[in-house]
Amino acid sequence: MEDRGKGQRRSIFFAVAGIVLLLLAAVAYYVQGQERVLRIGVFAGNNWGVPQGDSYAVLDAAVEGFRKEHPDIRVEYVSGIKKEDYAEWLAEQVMGGREPDVFFILSDDFNLYASMGALMDLSPFMEKDRDFRAENYYKAALDYGKYGEQPYALPCEGVPTLMFVNKSLLAREGIPMPGNDWTWRDFLDICRRVTRDTDGDGALDQFGCYDYTWQHAAITNGVTLFREDGRASYFADARMEEAVSFLMDLRGIQKGREITSKDFDMGRVAFRPFSFAEYRTYKPYPWRIKKYMDFEWDCIKLPAGPRGDNVSQLDTLLVGMSVRTRMPELSWDFMKKLCYDAELQERILQNSQGLPVRRDVVLSAKAQTDGADMDIAAISEVMDEAVMPPKFKGYRAAMLYADTELAKIINGTIPFNNSLNKLQKEINAMLQY
Repeated sequence: MEDRGKGQRRSIFFAVAGIVLLLLAAVAYYVQGQERVLRIGVFAGNNWGVPQGDSYAVLDAAVEGFRKEHPDIRVEYVSGIKKEDYAEWLAEQVMGGREPDVFFILSDDFNLYASMGALMDLSPFMEKDRDFRAENYYKAALDYGKYGEQPYALPCEGVPTLMFVNKSLLAREGIPMPGNDWTWRDFLDICRRVTRDTDGDGALDQFGCYDYTWQHAAITNGVTLFREDGRASYFADARMEEAVSFLMDLRGIQKGREITSKDFDMGRVAFRPFSFAEYRTYKPYPWRIKKYMDFEWDCIKLPAGPRGDNVSQLDTLLVGMSVRTRMPELSWDFMKKLCYDAELQERILQNSQGLPVRRDVVLSAKAQTDGADMDIAAISEVMDEAVMPPKFKGYRAAMLYADTELAKIINGTIPFNNSLNKLQKEINAMLQY
């Protein structure tokens, strides 16, 4: 009887153990099936419209670094989405409630997603993270990701605008390189001196500048184009009048000849504004001067207007967090790894055509070594002093309209007198809708 009781107890024990093992297996299977995945939204190619090799190099490095710190989290992203298709793809994801936890944001779309409440306010994360220092960023880059006063995105990399200078042309004309503190007057004087007929056929074939726009002039003359809330414009401001008048003077020098990019490529133009990404693309090694076609060039700051400074607009690639993410802390950790980690910021110098947005990285010993032929301090100053474009719903439409109307004024199609007052009234009417 005793043996029989022992046998029954043993049977019950193994039965219970079996059930427990089955339950544990079921739980393990369930947990495995519910593996936590952090989804990233990204586009293929370069944000700055220039060629790039491996566009995922910096992102992959961020994923690798993040995985070392969070080995239980899988990070995935869809590769191959072209930049021109990315805005539509992301909009579909957001509308369907399937947006990634963390995603890159095109500059034209930031205001939309921030205003509709699709982005997480990053203030709490920034305030409580002891390893994060907002002051390490260039101010304009960090402010680019703010809507109102709140940060809704972190900057990843930035690109200011610089003035390309054809050094060979200036040397041929006996003109020294302008300094980074040059002015509109210097710019205009050099353009007058170099614009001429070099082969004696009666037609101008050498020019001062190409692709310098009223926006460059407005920024460097301290023009504020719009009220902060985007409900009014200031196109009739005296500073803007000076900017337009300056563009008319520049255009008058070329005597009706339309200058093209081919003229610049052939070495016939002294100056052309370019983004820093274009500068990095058309040189053999980061920060080095390149012999472009048959002339040498370098870059300096834009010339300052009488009421402005040698500043330019900063375009910034942003990364935001979905307000609906189920992993906000992990999303923040990944954003910080991608956008703030000094090692990852250094990789931008190697793998992208933009600039790091951390001041200490730009001014680092590594950047100084790579930039032996480039004034790194001047580049850092450009980033420090850069301005960002206004951010409100009707900004792009207003600027497109202004482009069209200001072209007519500068070309002389419509008289300059009172034209800016008229333009301001028309744009103000647009901004009310």
